[in-house]
Amino acid sequence: MVVLYHVWLGRVSGGVDVFLLISAFLLTFSFVGKVESGRPLQLLRYWLGLFRRLLPAAVVVLVAVLAATAVLAPPSRWPGIFDQTWASLLYVQNWELASNAVDYYAQDDSNASPLQHFWSLSIQGQVFLLWPLLFAVSALAARAVRRRYRTVLIAVFSTVFALSLAFSVWQTAHHQAAAYFDTRSRLWEFALGSLIALLVPYARFGIRTRVVLGWVGLAAMLSCGLLLQVQQQFPGWIALWPTLAAACILAAGRTGSRFGVDRLLSAAPLVRLGDNSYALYLWHWPILVFWLLTARKPEAGLLDGALVIAASLVLAFATTRFVEVPVRSWSWPTLRRRRTGLVVAAALAIVAVPLSGWELQVQAQESAARMQTADDNPGARALAPGFEYRGAEDAVVLPLASALGNEWAEYDGHCEGALAPTDPRIEFCSQAGNAESPERTILILGDSHAQVWLTAVGALATERNWNAVLVHKPACRFAAESPTVSPECNAHNAAALDYALDLAPDAVLTVGSKTDWSSPAETVPDGYAAGVQPFLDRGIEVVALRDTPRFEFDMAKCIELNSGDPDACALPRSDLLAPVSPLEQIARENPGIGVLDLTDQICTDTSCPGLIGNVLVYKDRDHLTRTYVKTIQPVFNERFLALTGW
Repeated sequence: MVVLYHVWLGRVSGGVDVFLLISAFLLTFSFVGKVESGRPLQLLRYWLGLFRRLLPAAVVVLVAVLAATAVLAPPSRWPGIFDQTWASLLYVQNWELASNAVDYYAQDDSNASPLQHFWSLSIQGQVFLLWPLLFAVSALAARAVRRRYRTVLIAVFSTVFALSLAFSVWQTAHHQAAAYFDTRSRLWEFALGSLIALLVPYARFGIRTRVVLGWVGLAAMLSCGLLLQVQQQFPGWIALWPTLAAACILAAGRTGSRFGVDRLLSAAPLVRLGDNSYALYLWHWPILVFWLLTARKPEAGLLDGALVIAASLVLAFATTRFVEVPVRSWSWPTLRRRRTGLVVAAALAIVAVPLSGWELQVQAQESAARMQTADDNPGARALAPGFEYRGAEDAVVLPLASALGNEWAEYDGHCEGALAPTDPRIEFCSQAGNAESPERTILILGDSHAQVWLTAVGALATERNWNAVLVHKPACRFAAESPTVSPECNAHNAAALDYALDLAPDAVLTVGSKTDWSSPAETVPDGYAAGVQPFLDRGIEVVALRDTPRFEFDMAKCIELNSGDPDACALPRSDLLAPVSPLEQIARENPGIGVLDLTDQICTDTSCPGLIGNVLVYKDRDHLTRTYVKTIQPVFNERFLALTGW
């Protein structure tokens, strides 16, 4: 289910939810059998044995992904894959993805991570650590309260089911992207599997009922991903669909009827496929991702999708035959726990050692690049009339592609003390310069395009003993309340206005215009003039920055792919910006608004390139790199000071 939906339908099937439920179903049978037969649980031995079985195939795939990354993936993707390899190896990949899913500043990659699918295995690994503890504690509790072990377990897992499902419904409604990977939002699926295992022995369904249950469950399970938009709705209450469908199949069990669904599901080819399903799950996603990356395609077609599945099957059967089975049947590690621990440690080291070495190599390259001089990477200075390059001919382009994720604005720290916002609608507040006794205070308001300029404003503030404060919300331009933006943006801007008036800065800097994607349709946001009017009324200077160009493609990636001809990525200036800045009209109509236009520091008279003076101008489709903004600093200082008269 998972493979077919991923490769050909580009959708989530709900199959992972079934996988999580079945994991708990089988785990519960195993531990309940131990307790009820009086056998010791031996949790440490169980955990070591578990990871001895799970790690070998996972390690093979992780090493293969690292090798493919070195050969096929551009360096800009390496840091993300490094982080996700560690997260996958340590079974915390779901938390890595959950944090990135709600992080606006996560590096914008058009291609998915080749290790993204490890999220479900990470949740499974975490639950395989937690569930045995619940079994052990429940056994002690059952003895203490003199209740049947199964009765206590049913109470425990019913509680986990109710609490986790309630949390899942709430979190899915408020933070769906994070909820999808959150262990807490998935515990109820495991709890449901455990409850089914505990209750199925007491179910007394007739053969006909079980036959119907089985087929209804199979039909519901297979159709889930087609009928539901799983990506937007899971894992809230709607995930009951695939999990209850699986519950129907489990409740049906072996009917012994020639009409039962179990006759189909126990067919030899499906059983053989099931024996290799773990390795198939591990292989299919990285093969798909690297194929799409190499072919530069957004999705697989019928033929190449079939080839991806075929390659995944071949590697899955080979991994099971030559890695999983030999390690699982190897008796030496089972004789002593220390030996099992050595096998687990060795498996971890097979990935950790080369990964650490590669990371150190990249860090050394970044350190060497930082030693280059300003002449090697002049950036915006190269746009000055009569400029002559005086740097080394072999100087590398900065920032390195592997460091693009760190190219957001530079600042000293978050707002603290008197500068700290008290309104919860303000989430991001940063500060640079002298926060204690500044001679002047500059407040930057707006979205991430405004945040970019904190690097320049902060440097000027530090030089002049001023204070620079940034209050921003991603994708939310500062303006008066407007129906054209989200309620959350309107609420933030109202809170930002109150904060600004209380702060009473000497000047407020905003990005006043708004560019469009690869279009000259540059406009002024609705309510901009009305939004800054309260500052003008208080005698606070308003500096309106002209927006930077936006591209429909990732400029940094384009430069990386066209390193021999970076001009291939440049677009005509007339295709990206209006002939005349729309802020000029706003300034004429609203005396007191000063316009700061730095377009000539980003574009030439005719084009807007992605590489200027051996420096990457953009980190993605529309955000300037911090490194490039620093090369604009002298011109920024000169024009800002001339505009304000300070």
